[in-house]
Amino acid sequence: MNPSPLHDRLIALPETRELDLFAALLERRGARVLRAPLVAIRDAGDPEPVLRWLREFSAGGCHELVLLTGEGLRRLLACIERHEPGLRPAFIAALAHARKITRGPKPARALRELGLSTDLEAATPTTAGVIATLATLQLAGHVVGVQLYGSEANLPLQQYLRAAGAEVRVVAPYVYADAADDAAVRALLTRLTSGEVDAIAFTSKTQVARLFTVADAASVLAALAATQVAAVGPVVAAALTERGVTVSAMPESNWFMKPLSAELARLMGGGAEPDGTGAVQE
Repeated sequence: MNPSPLHDRLIALPETRELDLFAALLERRGARVLRAPLVAIRDAGDPEPVLRWLREFSAGGCHELVLLTGEGLRRLLACIERHEPGLRPAFIAALAHARKITRGPKPARALRELGLSTDLEAATPTTAGVIATLATLQLAGHVVGVQLYGSEANLPLQQYLRAAGAEVRVVAPYVYADAADDAAVRALLTRLTSGEVDAIAFTSKTQVARLFTVADAASVLAALAATQVAAVGPVVAAALTERGVTVSAMPESNWFMKPLSAELARLMGGGAEPDGTGAVQE
């Protein structure tokens, strides 16, 4: 039996939350994994603004809800569980009643975990894709809830909604924080630059930003040019290409870890592998 194209290949993983899952998918294909978590996901420092939003939403305060990430919905539920568990039934009922617009498959999956489904899924999992979907709706006079990606305000989305005549109520249930100190990130860049690493697989645009925060752009670009770069989906790929990085592999659809591991195998010299799905942050 021929060995997997990933056999003995060293793959760097900047992932944090699902690092062990992603590593296991690659190790089963014979890869060696360099665990290099760059960011961590944490609850919002002050829960009160999140709870205030949850109370208003649970009272039927929103006609529509835009869910940008699966992580965000899970963090909203966790906030209820920790601080106001009696609110959960009203929140689930309001969630079922509101028209739910999701950016990609991950928030749709989080809804399915609750026995609910998305009403409209953006054609592409980007802000532009969400706006294009919202453009098909009459939003004048509506109250639209927006669950943000981390603490990023997403001004283009907010501005579109207000221009469409909607009232916007945003909630940021989690934030990103550094998961590795600067010295560890610089050590990763050194290993990439040396050509020791066969590929690096990015699963969030925050990981990309972290590299460019720690070192100057020329150094990061040189490091990434010395290896193959893979992205889990178009948002991450855009974050890389906008900075001048060549993306060599990205799943065509199903933007999760299992399809990404199959793309890495293809990149390392194998043919197409069966597609699938697997959890990934945000």
